[in-house]
Amino acid sequence: MYQTTANTIMIFVIVCCVLVLVLVLFIAFIIYKYQQRQNHYFQNMEELKIIYDHAILESRIEMQEQTFQNISREIHDNIGQKLALAQMQLNTITYNTVEKTSDQISSVTAIISKIFDDLRDISRSLSSEIISQNGLIAAIEFELLQINKTANYDFQFNVNGDTSFLKDETELVLLRVIQEALHNVIKHAEASKINITLDYSKEVLKLLVSDNGKGFDCNGINLVGTGIKNIKKRIKLLKGNCVLESNYLTGTQFTILIPISL
Repeated sequence: MYQTTANTIMIFVIVCCVLVLVLVLFIAFIIYKYQQRQNHYFQNMEELKIIYDHAILESRIEMQEQTFQNISREIHDNIGQKLALAQMQLNTITYNTVEKTSDQISSVTAIISKIFDDLRDISRSLSSEIISQNGLIAAIEFELLQINKTANYDFQFNVNGDTSFLKDETELVLLRVIQEALHNVIKHAEASKINITLDYSKEVLKLLVSDNGKGFDCNGINLVGTGIKNIKKRIKLLKGNCVLESNYLTGTQFTILIPISL
């Protein structure tokens, strides 16, 4: 009887040891798989970060190229004309009377002063500091002010909801998107009214850019030469969505949705 009891206890102890060993091995396996998944997750995150950084760099290069085009156009269309006018007025100074000469020099001085103001405004609009110092809303207001100096548009700029600051990089990309959209309107739409709306919610920023221009066929347009392709690419980079609607009666509208957490 004692032998049977001893055998039973031994079997029980062995079974318990086996169960404990199995449990330890199971826990070790779970920890190993968890560690493996965690390493895989971090690896994927690192790969995504590399892809994201590469896309950001590519987008920056594209935006710089567009910026250079804007500088060239602004210098040619605006500053170049003012310089030509100043040169013409300098060439026509007669020096007949002190009063007339003084008036002519004052006129040239005023033109040159305006050129300096325009150059300073161009510098501010191209710098990312306007975003970091003042935010997206102020940057858009400044952009509209600059356009109004050389073109006559009826602008409507509305901000709805509780505003919040996104990352500087995100707001800079959005500003470049808006600049691209406005350039398209000015160049192609033949519009008189342009509406921009920022609609903030807890999770999403909704951006609307619309005009009352001549519109176009969205299915038939060549996206390569219009900047629309670049806009969609940049919004995709921000994990957002971009919808383009246009027809020949109501003009064109961009609807852009950006996750507010970016």
